[in-house]
Amino acid sequence: MKMKNWIKSGAPWVWLNSAAVSASILLVGGLLLLIAVRGMAHFWPAGVHEFVLSNGEGDFIRLVGQVRERETVPLERLGLEAVSLEGKDGLVTRVLIKTGNRDVDGEDFRWIVQEQVVQDETPLSMTALERQEWGTFFGYVVGLKSNGELLETADVWVDFQKMLVRTSEIRDEIEDLEKDEIGSINYQLDRLRLEERELQIKGDSDANEFESIRQKKEVLQLEYEQIEARLLVLYESISQDSVVMRTGMNVGRDRELPLQSILDAWQPNALSLPEKFSHFLGKIWSFVSEDPREANTEGGIFPAIFGTILMVLLMTVFVTPLGVIAGVYLKEYARQGFLTRAIRVAVNNLAGVPSIVYGVFGLGFFVYALGGSIDQLFFEAALPTPTFGTGGLFWASLTLALLTLPIVIVSTEEGLSRIPRSMREGSLALGATQWETLWRTVIPMASPGIMTGVILAVARAAGEVAPLMLVGVVKLAPALPLDGNFPYLHMDRKFMHLGFHIYDVGFQSPNVEAARPLVYATALLLVLVILLLNISAIQVRNRLREKYKGLEA
Repeated sequence: MKMKNWIKSGAPWVWLNSAAVSASILLVGGLLLLIAVRGMAHFWPAGVHEFVLSNGEGDFIRLVGQVRERETVPLERLGLEAVSLEGKDGLVTRVLIKTGNRDVDGEDFRWIVQEQVVQDETPLSMTALERQEWGTFFGYVVGLKSNGELLETADVWVDFQKMLVRTSEIRDEIEDLEKDEIGSINYQLDRLRLEERELQIKGDSDANEFESIRQKKEVLQLEYEQIEARLLVLYESISQDSVVMRTGMNVGRDRELPLQSILDAWQPNALSLPEKFSHFLGKIWSFVSEDPREANTEGGIFPAIFGTILMVLLMTVFVTPLGVIAGVYLKEYARQGFLTRAIRVAVNNLAGVPSIVYGVFGLGFFVYALGGSIDQLFFEAALPTPTFGTGGLFWASLTLALLTLPIVIVSTEEGLSRIPRSMREGSLALGATQWETLWRTVIPMASPGIMTGVILAVARAAGEVAPLMLVGVVKLAPALPLDGNFPYLHMDRKFMHLGFHIYDVGFQSPNVEAARPLVYATALLLVLVILLLNISAIQVRNRLREKYKGLEA
C-alpha cells in the first residue's frame, strides 16, 4: 500500500527525470572532456625520444620522435616484425612514434615494438622545429650559416634563437606587405578594370573618364613597384641564413634548413614546467590566430573561426526580423481558420526537413536564380566570372536563415501567447491603437520568448555543415569576407567554417595521424564558439526578462 501511494505521489518520476538529466550531463561532460584532452594534448611540448631498435639479427636502427600512443597487441598482428620476439607470452606493446622529418625519411609516423627497444634516451639538446612545409623536424642544432658560410658561435642554440627572431620579424613584415598593401592595390586595380569594362559595355566614348582610370592605374602601378622593390630586399635578407641540423646524436645525417622556412624552435626535453605551460599557451594562441597550412593539417584556424561567427551573426540579422514579423502576423493579425492552421502545420513540418534540402534549394534559387540575375543586372562587367552567381557568405547566411526560420516563428508565437489578454485590453482601453499596443507593450514583454527562439536558431546554424557545402563554404579562403577595402563587408566572397574544417581535416586529409588531434581541437573550439554565442544571447534574454518581470506579474 505504501508503495502504491509512493508511486501515485509522483516521486519515482521525479527521481527518474533527475537520473536522466544527470546521466545526460555526465555523458555530455565526458564527451567534452575527451575532446579537450585529445585536442589540447597536441599543443603540449611532449618530450622527444631517441630510440635504438634491434631487429634480432644484429642490426640496429636509430629513431627519433615523440610517443603518441601505446597499445598491447598479439604477436600474430605484427607479422614479420615479431619473429625475433617468439617465446614471449604472445602479447607485445606497440608504440606510435611521431618521427617528423618527412622530407628526410618520407614519413611522419611509425609504429615500433617496445620489446625491440634496446636504448631510449631524451637528450636535453634535442630540438623540435616547426616549419612552414614538411611538418615538424627533430634533430640537433650543429651549426649556423650565413650566405653559405659556416659561422663561428660560442653558443649555437642562443645564436640560433637570435637569428630566428630576426627572421620572424622580417617574415611578418613580408606578410604585411603582401596581404595588406599589395592585396589592397590588386583589389583597387581590379575595381578600375571593371569600371573600364563597364564604360566599354555602355559605349561611353568620354576620353576624360578613360584617362582618369589610366592615371589611377599608373599611380597604383608605381606604388606596386615600390612595394615590390622593398619585398625583393626583404626576401634577399631573409634567404641568407640557414641552420645545420643533425638527425641523430652519434650517427645521423646533416641537413641544412633555411631559416625562412622555420616558424618556431624549442628544446622540449630541457623545458621546465612553467616553460612548457608558456609554450602550451603560445601554441594554442597560434592555433586560434593563424592561417592553416599543409592542407589544413598544420597552422591555425582563424579564418574558420571568423567565417563561422560572421555567418551566424548575419544569419541572425536576417532571420530575426523575418521570423518575428511572421510570428506576429500569425498570432495577432491573421484570421484564425483553416488557412492559418495549415500554415502553422507547414511551418512545423519545415523544421523537420533535412538541412541538405535547404542547401539544394539555396543553390538553385539563391545562387543560380537570384545570383545569376543580380550579375546580369549589376555586375555585367565582371561576366563571365560570377559575382553573386556563385556560392558566398550572403547566400550561405540566407540559406541558414531559411533553415532556422520555423524555430523563430514558433518561439515568437509561443512568447506572444504567454502575454495575458488583460494587458492588450488595458492598453486599448487607455486609447492606444492595436499597433501601439503591439509595438510598445506586447512585443517587449514577449521578447524573452523571442530570444529563446533566436538562441535555438544560433545553436543549430553554427553547427550546420551540409547546406554550406553547396552555397559558399570552401576548404581554404584566399581572403576574409571583412577587410579594409570598400565596401569592407564582401558578401560575395567564399568563407571557411569550423564545421566544414572538421569534416575536411578528418576525412579529406592526406595525413590522417597528423590531422587527428586537430579534429579534436577544432571540435572543442566549435563547441566553445557556440557556447559563447548562446551565452551572449542568454544574457540579453535575461536582461529583458528582468526588465519586464513586473509587467508580467
